[in-house]
Amino acid sequence: MTIAAQGESRHELPDLAAMARFGARIAGLLRAGDVVALEGGLGAGKTTLARGIIAALGYKGEVPSPTFTIVETYDAPPLKLPIVHADFYRLKSPREAEEIGLDEYREGAALIAEWPDHAGGFAHEPTCLTIRLEAQSKDADLGRIAIVEPGADWLERLP
Repeated sequence: MTIAAQGESRHELPDLAAMARFGARIAGLLRAGDVVALEGGLGAGKTTLARGIIAALGYKGEVPSPTFTIVETYDAPPLKLPIVHADFYRLKSPREAEEIGLDEYREGAALIAEWPDHAGGFAHEPTCLTIRLEAQSKDADLGRIAIVEPGADWLERLP
């Protein structure tokens, strides 16, 4: 892991196993009130990373993509903490996130947000960990790079 001056770091994720390990590391640091904002184009691996985080928190079932439901919730127990997994791709304005009751969902839970910009973004929150996923090359099968930008509350937690 390489850390830049503002706390940004880059992580190579060459395969699904690396993505799962990365998700497990994030899961080990999550607290209620946190946001993990997953950015990247279609097929970048946002849902795959979200599945890795949720599995590492103790979920044994299938983790569906919330593309059509927009929000999926996972309770504690069996998870170590409640998780809200949201995919905001279909939102046309940030106001729609309010209309679906996002604040109520987030109460006492950590939020994993795909397409966070469609909900107005979360990077301004000190509890936000932004992860931008990019293909390592034009051949997406060659893995991903995760560019991590921690909010102020994450700086003390990250190695």
